[in-house]
Amino acid sequence: MTAKRPIGIGMVGAGMVGQIAHLANFAQVTGARVVAIAELRPELGAEAAQHYGVAKLYPSHRELLNDADVDAVVVVTRRPATGPIVLDALRAKRHVLSEKPMAHSVAQAQTLVDAARAAGVRYSVGFMKRHDPGVVLAKRTIEELRRSEDMGRIATVRAWCLGGNFNRHAGAHAMTAEPRPDGLELWPIAPDWLEPALHQDYAWFTNVFIHDVNLLRFLLGNQVRVRYADLQDRDARIAHLDFADFPAVLEMAELPIEEWREGIEVTFERGTLRLDLNAPLDPTPARVTLAYADGRREILTPPDGWAFRRQAEAFVAEIASGAAPLASGEDSVADLHLIEDIWRRHLAEQGDES
Repeated sequence: MTAKRPIGIGMVGAGMVGQIAHLANFAQVTGARVVAIAELRPELGAEAAQHYGVAKLYPSHRELLNDADVDAVVVVTRRPATGPIVLDALRAKRHVLSEKPMAHSVAQAQTLVDAARAAGVRYSVGFMKRHDPGVVLAKRTIEELRRSEDMGRIATVRAWCLGGNFNRHAGAHAMTAEPRPDGLELWPIAPDWLEPALHQDYAWFTNVFIHDVNLLRFLLGNQVRVRYADLQDRDARIAHLDFADFPAVLEMAELPIEEWREGIEVTFERGTLRLDLNAPLDPTPARVTLAYADGRREILTPPDGWAFRRQAEAFVAEIASGAAPLASGEDSVADLHLIEDIWRRHLAEQGDES
């Protein structure tokens, strides 16, 4: 019997995040082999290919998609270029993992989901925090507590992402002085109903805080609507969400601090579960703490594992087995619905004040 060959991975983009978070991890996943890199900066691409032992280097994703050894692509490029590249890959019948956000509007996202469905391929979005062992433990614990009602029902939820140094714990990576080339196809960075003066702010907001919107849905469910939003002050943004049985508050800021501050606190009638997330490039799991009404505190210990490594392993396993992705493009359309609804609510509140 002939052994099944490893799944051929093509990397589109070899910048810092592409190398540290993706290329370094896929290079070590059992059952896969990075067979090609597409990078617009030739010197950077050559350095990355040499360092990770990748034999083939292409000047763009189009040439990479013509390579029959490429079964799946990982897209890590500037955000407005993500959608067009993913669409090309899906139409070429390649499985795709792209960095988040998958797009900047519901309409764009639905185009990608429809293309993946038509091609019959797996399409995952890089919400690596769903793969964090601490997050997995928190989700399981929340589900057990809701089922048993040992702490009573959920009373309220608070989530926060207040800023910090994204690059904390970043490992060594190649970088050159080459400028980022122009010429990429770019999609609009905001939905067409939003006034152009707000497009840059919307795009930045979506890139940073869609992780928290996605995690809230992952941990608490999809039955959620926006009750209130104030996005005026970039260091004091807030959204009130309604999960039908309980409210949630999402606090957002962009503070120039070193420590990464992001987490979710689920308060039950007789206790609280707190999830503290680390900086994205920190390989240690999130921390989970239970506080009981009688004053006891319990620190839950997740297994070791870096979210980005586990995400890479899951992507390869999903392709091999045909399983649905844990963070699928189809699921993430709901994140963009919520993001757009938050901005609509914010604009409505601003209109009420004027």
